[in-house]
Amino acid sequence: MAILELLYYPDEKLHQVSAPVTEFNDELKQLVSDMFETMYADEGIGLAAPQINVFKKIVVIDVVNEKKPEDQLILINPEFTHKEGSTGIDEGCLSVPGLRGKVERAEKVTVKAQNLNGEFFELNADGLLAICLQHEIDHLNGKLFIDYLSPLKRNMYRSKAKALAKERERQKKHQD
Repeated sequence: MAILELLYYPDEKLHQVSAPVTEFNDELKQLVSDMFETMYADEGIGLAAPQINVFKKIVVIDVVNEKKPEDQLILINPEFTHKEGSTGIDEGCLSVPGLRGKVERAEKVTVKAQNLNGEFFELNADGLLAICLQHEIDHLNGKLFIDYLSPLKRNMYRSKAKALAKERERQKKHQD
């Protein structure tokens, strides 16, 4: 297993739409394993493949975040078949570190996806899991939570994100 490098906002690649997964093999299983390790290393509860510069429709989620296999969700080629209600929380994102914003989301969702073997399944979710599913599937469609915020707030976040990116780059050079 490996911790993979994340893309950070305002990297334009984060707005790229992902392609469906067509091959269900050991390479996919390794990628999913690495995605969980990467997500846990940054104390996240969800990670989409575009966040690690892989533009395939792959999402991993663990809203319990105790690193137990029974709590881990793997969704390949997920799509919503139903949404209802309205809710929202102050969301954060591994690709937008240090910044949070309130986003309106559906309260309950139904998702159709495939597992690591390519078998289809359906998942009904509400609460934090429903919000996380919407957040991560947005990544597959090139959307970030900040895209839902007002233009004023988005511009403020862009400025903060650029400053954070410069700081990360400076720290990286200092470590080398």
